[in-house]
Formats: sequence, C-alpha cells, structure tokens
Amino acid sequence: MTSATPVPDRRFDLVVLDMAGTTVADGGLVEQAFSAAAERLGVKPGSEEHERQLHYVRATMGESKISVFRHLFGEEEKARCANTAFEEAYGELVDGGRVAPVPGAREAVDRLAAEGRTVVLTTGFARTTQDAVLAALGWHDLVPLTLCPADAGGRGRPCPDMVLAAFLRTGAVDDVRRIAVAGDTSYDMLSGARSGAGIVAGVLTGAHDRDRLERSGATHVLGSIAELPDLIARAEA
Repeated sequence: MTSATPVPDRRFDLVVLDMAGTTVADGGLVEQAFSAAAERLGVKPGSEEHERQLHYVRATMGESKISVFRHLFGEEEKARCANTAFEEAYGELVDGGRVAPVPGAREAVDRLAAEGRTVVLTTGFARTTQDAVLAALGWHDLVPLTLCPADAGGRGRPCPDMVLAAFLRTGAVDDVRRIAVAGDTSYDMLSGARSGAGIVAGVLTGAHDRDRLERSGATHVLGSIAELPDLIARAEA
C-alpha cells in the first residue's frame, strides 16, 4: 500500500465519491443493461462475441460508457446507438426499484458534510441516468454538486477531469492534495491518482478487488464507503 503525499494543515475538505459500486448498490445492473444494448446491435446473448464484450465491460467498470462502446463497436454511430440503448435499459431497471444505497453510504455523506466538507458524487453514466439514480434514491439534494463525464469536458475516467472539475467548481480546497477520492474500480483509482488527490481510497463493495485497486493507485483500501469518514479523521490527526 502506498502512502499519501504529506499535506500541510491536513484538512481534506473536498471528497469526491463514485456512485455505482461505491455509494450505490445496483446488483449488477450494468451487465444486464449492456446485454440489452448489445442485443439491439445484433450481438446474441450467450454467444462468443457477447462473452468477449462482456469481459471488456467488466474490465473497464468505472470508465465513461460511451468510451466503452466506442471501443467495442468502432463506428461512432453504432457506439452512440449502443450507449443510448444501454442508458435506456439501465434507466428502466432503476425505475423498477433495482438500486439502493450501499449500507452506511448516506450516513457517511451526512457525517462528512456535518464536518464541513464538500462532497461531490461522480459517475461514468450519462446525466439522464445519473439523475434517474439520484431520483430513485431521493438523493437530488444530498450533495451540492454531481458530475458526469459530459460535465467535465466529455472525458470520463481514468482521466482526472471529473475530480479536477469538482476542485475547480466548488473551490472547497486550494490544493489538490486536500482532496479525498473514493471508488470501487481501478479507473476510479487512476483518476484520483492522476488528479493529485491526497487520499485515493478503494472500496471492496463493487467491481474490483484489493490487488487491482492498489495496483491502480489506491492509497488505502476499505471494506466500504462507511469507513471513509474515520479514515479521513485518522489522516488529519
């Protein structure tokens, strides 16, 4: 495990959290929605091509979904068609009550806010899907800012853009080393590390295991997001 860069006056007043797999439990809806999207483009469920594509989707959890479809289908028109189908399928599953907060996530966010920290929620989904998830959970007013790739210039993870957009838009800290980032995928870790965040915490409630999170830049690995407030408190002590 690597150590965070020492920060003078160790206050982590900007906390950037991933949604699906980190603060939101969706029970594998990404794979279900992908299968629906791929089928619309003629990829038969259970086929060798479907399994190949599904393996790539699993490996790139956390990346902007349109980027994933560009890789899989090549042509921009096909990629956009697949992305639209994915977002529609995921949205229908969300509307069907298939998402819930990760245990302790709401309490963690509330505690961080009560401690005077600014919390931002980020996602690799499109804005319409992000809003559907927030609405399903009753989280539209939970944090002052939510970001999707389009809100940060179009580049999603593993680029650091959403973390840096949170830094610029909130003005909550004056040093990127005072940012804490948390997520469940290697792409979350790469994004946090590339942003210069002082804490890049992986959680084990989602897509990737401890080894992959640490290899991708995690400074800490937690059982769940519920442990993050205590981690930040220890880092500041």
